[in-house]
Amino acid sequence: MRQFVVDDLSPMERDNIDSYLKRNLKMGPMIGLYWIVIPEELLTDVQQKHTDCAPFYFGVEIEKDSVCFELLVRSNAHLHCDCIAHATPQQRQYVLDLIDTMLEEEHIRS
Repeated sequence: MRQFVVDDLSPMERDNIDSYLKRNLKMGPMIGLYWIVIPEELLTDVQQKHTDCAPFYFGVEIEKDSVCFELLVRSNAHLHCDCIAHATPQQRQYVLDLIDTMLEEEHIRS
């Protein structure tokens, strides 16, 4: 799995990140899971055509001392489909910009 991980978080940094994720992302089906919903203008042609698979998102998982950002575009409706794919360069940049903003706003130095 392609992913971006921020690790070696102190307990306070982890709590700050969790608070940020709760304020800014959609909660996932379990505690510690969040969804980054991908803006429509960043979807590929295939993803835009697959309206029955929308919304599309990236998974985020926060653990004891790390947070993991998946770089796989997931579907809300299906596990296997042509629209599920690794992030495009533009989609990847969207996630990286979100991570940079989060780290700056929460004063994370890890």
